[in-house]
Amino acid sequence: MEMHQVRYFLAVCETLNFTRAAKSCDVAQPSLSRAIGKLEHELGGQLFRRERNLFQLTNLGKLVRPHLETVYGASESVHTEAKSFRGMETAQLSLGVMCTVGPDRLTGLLASLHEKISGLELSLHEAPLEELIERLSQGEIDIAILASPDPLPERFDFRPLYKERYVVAFTPGHRFENQNDIRIRDLDQESYLARLNCEYADYVNNLLAECGVTLNTRYRSEREDWIQSMVLAGMGCAIIPEYLPLYPRLPTRLVTDPEVTREVGLATIAGRQFSPAVKTFVDIVRNYDCAEASLNAKQAAI
Repeated sequence: MEMHQVRYFLAVCETLNFTRAAKSCDVAQPSLSRAIGKLEHELGGQLFRRERNLFQLTNLGKLVRPHLETVYGASESVHTEAKSFRGMETAQLSLGVMCTVGPDRLTGLLASLHEKISGLELSLHEAPLEELIERLSQGEIDIAILASPDPLPERFDFRPLYKERYVVAFTPGHRFENQNDIRIRDLDQESYLARLNCEYADYVNNLLAECGVTLNTRYRSEREDWIQSMVLAGMGCAIIPEYLPLYPRLPTRLVTDPEVTREVGLATIAGRQFSPAVKTFVDIVRNYDCAEASLNAKQAAI
């Protein structure tokens, strides 16, 4: 059974006339008649019977009509959606974002994507680094924005977006408030709040050990808002990325001697074919200045 046979059959069902049906399908009547004859042969019986000047559906025709309408409707939907997909009239994009990455420097990037694809349906999936890597590998998400202290697996491509320093967050009135920055050694014996989803936790812990620094870790949490709330409550300090959204009144100072930084970027699977939406997103990333976009957004909000 071919789709044009189904289309011709449905046209005759509507017009009850082979001549008018052929005209509506923009095909010669003999071609339409042959196509329906082949369909009848395949289904094993007549689909129409002639009554005076019109054709009526046989019992077999009445039986198969709803099924062929469903088949034809599904085929048309596939063609319509494929056309929209190619032309990006509508597009779906599944974006993974590491849970320790703040939105401040990325919302402009998403706004630029929206300008390119007005019908975009974007799904954001927040997760720790290891989960993002797994979900990207399995094709559960299209792309991911992340930072990794170690090189990503060879099958990954990584396009840098921006570099970010780490800061120490502390309660107002703490002795750190009088310092311009905080050396790693200044943290020795401080009460500390551990961020369980921090992908740089092992790196920072090794750095502290190398500097002979001991922290008194009192609390641990996967939630960044809980960590910051507890810092404000005077329960300890925390090392956090500088562009992570901060609670009002939460003072911070840069970590120095040594400085701790990370590079946030876009991860994709090397060699995996991009959809038009993903390709557009990657192209935007190549020419996007996160720092400038973040500055413009802050100025616009003032």
